[in-house]
Parts: sequence; C-alpha cells; structure tokens
Amino acid sequence: RLPLFQAAGKKNSSDLLPLDEAELKEQFVRGDGPGGQATNKTSNCVVLKHIPTGIVIKCHQTRSVEQNRKIAREILQEKVDLFYKGENSDVFKEKRASERKKQEKKRRARENLERKRHFKEMQQLDGK
Repeated sequence: RLPLFQAAGKKNSSDLLPLDEAELKEQFVRGDGPGGQATNKTSNCVVLKHIPTGIVIKCHQTRSVEQNRKIAREILQEKVDLFYKGENSDVFKEKRASERKKQEKKRRARENLERKRHFKEMQQLDGK
C-alpha cells in the first residue's frame, strides 16, 4: 500500500479540490542544494502552507519565483485533495495504477530474461 502523500506530484486533472488563496500562507526563502551564488543569494524558493490542514510545500524547482509559485500551488492542491479524499482521490488512483503498470513491466522483463536463459541452456545442451 502507498502512503497517501507519496502519491502527489503526478496529477494534471482539473477535478481536484480548489484552493482558497485566503487559506494559504506564502513565504519566499533562499533555496538549498547545488547552484552556488545563484541559489545562495536569491530568495526564489517558495514555501506554501495550507492553514486548515497544516500541509507545507517547499518548491525550488526553477530559478523563477513565479514558476515556483505555480508549481507549489499545483502540488499543494494535489496534497490537499489527497488529505480530504484519501484513497478516493484521483491522484491516489492514478499513482496506484502507474505502480501496477510498473510492476507488470518488471514481471514481464523477468519472464523474458528467464526465457532467454532457458533458451541458451537448451542451445548449449544441443551443441554438446
């Protein structure tokens, strides 16, 4: 089973719960990680808090404050949707479906590898 909040970040649907700007607290802080002076001297990392749920998002994916604000809101909207709807959320369902797809792909790859091994063994036996 997936922890609920790991499912966020993958949804691009419009049927998520809407965010009310009055319920958000936004801050701009210095980002961290690689980037040197470009990172250390600019406050383009967005910290967004949804006050009713207490969910906090920190977004520093781009150098643009506006893009980071947009991305942070999208991620926060997904996490709030997960918080209220739980396993009924489309975000959760989509993530679970992609996990199943990934597992199926791994299973098929393992089977193919086993088939190839078996085929090589048969060839070696025929050659002796």
